[in-house]
Amino acid sequence: MAIVLLRAVILYIVITFSLRLMGKRQLGELQPSELVVTILISNIASVPVEESSMPMIMGIVPILTLVCLDVIMSGIMLKSAKFRKLMIGSPRIIISGGEILQNEMKRLRYTVDDLFEAMREQQIFDITQVHYAIVETTGKISFLLKKDYQPAEKQDVNEGGSTKNPPSVIIRDGIVDPEQLRLLELGEKWLRKILRENNVSEKNVFLMTSDSGGSYTIIKKQGA
Repeated sequence: MAIVLLRAVILYIVITFSLRLMGKRQLGELQPSELVVTILISNIASVPVEESSMPMIMGIVPILTLVCLDVIMSGIMLKSAKFRKLMIGSPRIIISGGEILQNEMKRLRYTVDDLFEAMREQQIFDITQVHYAIVETTGKISFLLKKDYQPAEKQDVNEGGSTKNPPSVIIRDGIVDPEQLRLLELGEKWLRKILRENNVSEKNVFLMTSDSGGSYTIIKKQGA
């Protein structure tokens, strides 16, 4: 019994260290690849605890291997937008301007029940109050209410709130997202014009966002 207890304590320390090394979040916020690693680690860790005859190294090595693999994959995704999109996908808009994009919901295999369940989790009970909704890569749906249903803020007293879709990321870490440009109906000519006006190339842009009206924000890379 003492051996089983000791093995469990060692594996607990190893797994805790491993998850800290991964630097990840709550279970509901894990990306698909992160969730796979977490499940595999839990399954691998249970074997040495149940099989006292198995050397501890047989459990520790696979766990550390998976953690190293996750760290390497995260590094590749940081450098390659295409690889990141392949592994974790990209956020998808399912409601825009108060209109439900039914084809997009079918593509994501989201049902009306899924949509309303997500609404209720955010204390929204009327679909007509929703102006914008986007499915994050974690599967969570984020909502923007129409201005008449938004909580009043200081700037709303004079401006009357906002009915525009929130800004989208069109450049991240020097890489242009052509799909977001298409959804915003701005085009590459507009983007090139804005970059010239700000005397910056896309490779030197850390983050650029814009809404459909062309209101943009540019954050340059440090040292650029």
